[in-house]
Amino acid sequence: MRDAHQVLEESLALPAADRARLAKELLASLDEPADEDAAERWVSEIEARSAEVDCGTGALEPWEDLRRRLLARLTPR
Repeated sequence: MRDAHQVLEESLALPAADRARLAKELLASLDEPADEDAAERWVSEIEARSAEVDCGTGALEPWEDLRRRLLARLTPR
């Protein structure tokens, strides 16, 4: 039986179109099954948060504070 290194070497020798197709199939094999209800749940979540903001009960954060916090998380330490 061939090991992963041998398969990789053989795969790299393939024409570009075949390597692209192989890469696509390998990546697809890593995907989790589709969550059929995800979009519906996101819409419900967005509507609920929007209603909280409209009622004045939603937690809000000024853009500059949020931006600073996000940039700090993305900056290597």
